[in-house]
Amino acid sequence: MSSDRASSVVTLERVWKRYRIGGARRRRVTRGRRLSSEIARVVEQARRRGSEGSAGRHIWALADASFEIAAGEAVAIIGANGGGKSTTLKLIARITQPWSGTVRTRGRIGSLIEIRSGIHPELTGRENIFLYGTILGLSRRDIRRRFDDIVDFAELGRYVDTPVKRYSSGMEIRLGFSVAVHVEPDILLIDEVLAVGDESFQRRCLQRMDRFRTEGQTLLFVSHVMSDVRRLCPRAIYLERGAVRMDGPTDDVIRRYHRDVEEAGP
Repeated sequence: MSSDRASSVVTLERVWKRYRIGGARRRRVTRGRRLSSEIARVVEQARRRGSEGSAGRHIWALADASFEIAAGEAVAIIGANGGGKSTTLKLIARITQPWSGTVRTRGRIGSLIEIRSGIHPELTGRENIFLYGTILGLSRRDIRRRFDDIVDFAELGRYVDTPVKRYSSGMEIRLGFSVAVHVEPDILLIDEVLAVGDESFQRRCLQRMDRFRTEGQTLLFVSHVMSDVRRLCPRAIYLERGAVRMDGPTDDVIRRYHRDVEEAGP
């Protein structure tokens, strides 16, 4: 299922992506305790993730993948582990670059993919809100305007000035999700966030994504929980070994995925 090209906010055209296995390169990390240094560190890491050396063996994470997503669509990306789901979101978020093919986006992107790439454990919750918000494209004025809402949704309370290294994993996830949704993105990318956190947080996340979708923004949602996929997304894309196996109405795509899993056996 393809969208009208003029209204598309996400387009992948014959995209291939490979990763090198073994022989990882050493990466230079910008040092420093100041917030500006941490921003430089994260940006440097994101740039370097996009390039791979020539040594070692490669695997294909995406293989000739093509699809378009229109403004206002809510689309799930499903499939087995290693199928290319997270890689697809990383390409759309510009965390990494394709080996060949074209990835195009229109509008501000908010992503909840690799939360810890935008959050530094030595910084406080307050400092991380400014760090992650800046990475996602907000000005300091915009962050200040949204600050109280971010803290309230994340339920940080008196811990907002505590270093994140002392947070529980659930608190860290709540912080990352809250910043990502409060940047008011045109396109929101969510990767398995509902697999972490308690039921109350999961329920609030779903409610927030429901609101995001009904307000006409674009949602791309990766999950293994098919009840959540059905609730949020009328359309689904099934990836298998990096290729688009099926793209269509969510119930039809889920049936195809389950049939393939059953036929493959244990």
